Amino acid sequence: MSKQEAQVAQQPQDQPASASTKGADGSAESGGIAQFLLHGAAGRSLGLVVALVVLVLIGIITSGDRFASSENLLVILRHASIIGVLSIGVTFVITAGGIDLSVGSVLGLTSVVGSLTAVQAAASESTWLLMVLAALLVGALAGLINGVVIAYGNVVAFIATLATLVAARGLAEIISERRTLLVTNTDFTKFMRADFLGIPVLVWIFAVTAAAGWFLLNRTTFGRRTVAIGGNLEASRLAGIKVKRHIVSLYVLVGITAGIAGVMMMGRTTSGTSTHGYLYELDAIAAVVVGGTLLIGGRGTIIGTVIGVLIFSTLTNVFTQNNMDTSVQALAKGAIIVLAVLLQQRFASRKARSARKQPSA
Repeated sequence: MSKQEAQVAQQPQDQPASASTKGADGSAESGGIAQFLLHGAAGRSLGLVVALVVLVLIGIITSGDRFASSENLLVILRHASIIGVLSIGVTFVITAGGIDLSVGSVLGLTSVVGSLTAVQAAASESTWLLMVLAALLVGALAGLINGVVIAYGNVVAFIATLATLVAARGLAEIISERRTLLVTNTDFTKFMRADFLGIPVLVWIFAVTAAAGWFLLNRTTFGRRTVAIGGNLEASRLAGIKVKRHIVSLYVLVGITAGIAGVMMMGRTTSGTSTHGYLYELDAIAAVVVGGTLLIGGRGTIIGTVIGVLIFSTLTNVFTQNNMDTSVQALAKGAIIVLAVLLQQRFASRKARSARKQPSA
């Protein structure tokens, strides 16, 4: 990696404003810490945690022991797991300044392919991992198509992935003949519905995916390049980063996470159908944006995404516990998304003003 590329790619994702030089009374240092907590990455994560805690308290107050039970906690985590895995992949794409509207449809397509009679028959003769492999390959292929069309075909990501959204759903309907395909492989369903240390396997898959995503985004060159491309694509290209190739790899990555989510859906419902994952792309994007990843790219946070997923899952559970209408749920989610975007714009404008006021070296 060239020196120029290293300088661009190693820019921190959530760089807080630097503290002033410490004065004799230490007030400058304390001011810098306060600024970091209020406006930096820690402040954003703290705000999300506070919002989650408030939702939990509301659930306890309104539903009592029904909400606070360990069984209900596992319900919340299980509900969050599939959307969470999708959201991890979407975080990478949005961090790079892209978007993927097709992940929900790709999830449905992978669940159909993994549930095909021929695939299950082959898996019965070898191992159920063949079903997983088939789903992952389909997801990766869908991501590859998206990436090539966007990076080398110069098609806007919104249009390209919107086309894939429609095409993948239609292909799933053709393959399944609009029928629900039952998963009959008992070894597969037994594993996917099992618990480990009292926690469902689906939740463990989400946790492992989130940990791998955090490491990839924050501790590898791949992650630094992703942030650099989202921050300034042309500067990244001039610095020597193979931007087009990297964009393709990002969409392959999000396709793989859609494949993982498809496998999880197969395990949870013991079926594959073209309706799986319907509108999941909106939930995933919402969780990513609420978590603090900038829609315009240049900043991404896996931890924020995980908390964002948990916020929406907890919100849904609170509404369900109180028998509230699904329309009210949708209204509340919409309000949260708008609020998150408004806060993003406020922080971005404040950062821009601070940069203009900062004297040049």
